[in-house]
Amino acid sequence: MDITEMLDMLLDKASHDPQLKDRLFKTQDSANPLSDFCKIANENGLPMSVMDIINQGEEFYAEIKRSTNGGGENSPDLDFQNDEYAIFMMRLKDI
Repeated sequence: MDITEMLDMLLDKASHDPQLKDRLFKTQDSANPLSDFCKIANENGLPMSVMDIINQGEEFYAEIKRSTNGGGENSPDLDFQNDEYAIFMMRLKDI
C-alpha cells in the first residue's frame, strides 16, 4: 500500500472517529507536527514516516511539472505545492 492510499484510509477513519479527527487537527499546533501526525497514523495501523509524506509530495509535484513541461522537469520543492500534510488537513477540515 502506498502513502496516498494510507492517507486516504486515515482520512476515512477520522471521518468516523471524532476523537481521531481532533487528535490529527491538534498536530498542527505541535512543535513537530509531521512527526506527531505519523505517530497517530502508526497507532492506527497505517505505518508511515515523515520522509514518506515529504517524498510523496515531492514526487507528485515533479510528476505534474513533467506532464506540463514536456517531460524534462525535475524541479525541487516550491512553496506549498507539494505539502501532503497541509493537503490532508484541508481535506480533513471538509469532513
